[in-house]
Amino acid sequence: MNFFQGKFKKTIARIEILGAIGGSTRTRVLEALEFVQQKRFPALVLRIDSPGGTVGDSQEIYDALKRTREKTKIIASFGNISASGGVYIGVGADHIIANPGTITGSIGVILRGNNIERLLEKIGVSFKVIKSGTYKDILAFDREITAEERVILQSLIDSSYNQFVNTVAEGRNLSPATVKSFADGRVFTGEQAVELGLVDRLGNEDDARRWASELVGLNPVTTKFFTIKPPKPFINRFLPSSITNSTFNRLQFEIEANGVPLWMWQ
Repeated sequence: MNFFQGKFKKTIARIEILGAIGGSTRTRVLEALEFVQQKRFPALVLRIDSPGGTVGDSQEIYDALKRTREKTKIIASFGNISASGGVYIGVGADHIIANPGTITGSIGVILRGNNIERLLEKIGVSFKVIKSGTYKDILAFDREITAEERVILQSLIDSSYNQFVNTVAEGRNLSPATVKSFADGRVFTGEQAVELGLVDRLGNEDDARRWASELVGLNPVTTKFFTIKPPKPFINRFLPSSITNSTFNRLQFEIEANGVPLWMWQ
């Protein structure tokens, strides 16, 4: 064992998931989890402050957390908000801790599509579409969806919703029926989430660090975090200071998530 590996064995890893969950978030978190596995951190605190995001990206992070849990204890710490996809990721941890006023829940699926048909008519713009199948341009922004398309999309949403419910049930040791009793899109405070079994206990991020330390036999007073930080995006070098990282990340997410089913609040 080299010096650095020994050092990591006495440290709690920390990974942040901030903002909407999309492809860039998935890549960063998967790389960070791989680092946790390689360095053999005994425990990890996953700090989540997110309204959720895309379905596939949330699922890939959840699966990576389950693999990481084979050798590393994981505590999910919910910040101001951990809703929808944030919950999906959180239940991949061994335990969840939240502030009393954390906004969480919003278990459900939403698929957004924009219809600007009237605007296009006003400015004299129309599209000619040649397609291989009836539903190839489903959710096209220049027309209303048909009744048949609505049935297809609702089936997609229902399937994604059931995946969400079953994962929460498995992760929180609840029955699917119990999860469905509150998985109607509503949000809860952290305090309410404890009563529902969605969260284990109330506390802040430092409480999560102490809890993680205790789980792996480390001193909860002296054990520190090792935060795995993502590299700054290359484009930041060219952005004016008035454009914050959060603004850029949100714009990037909107592009990534256009027409994609979302596990997301608001």
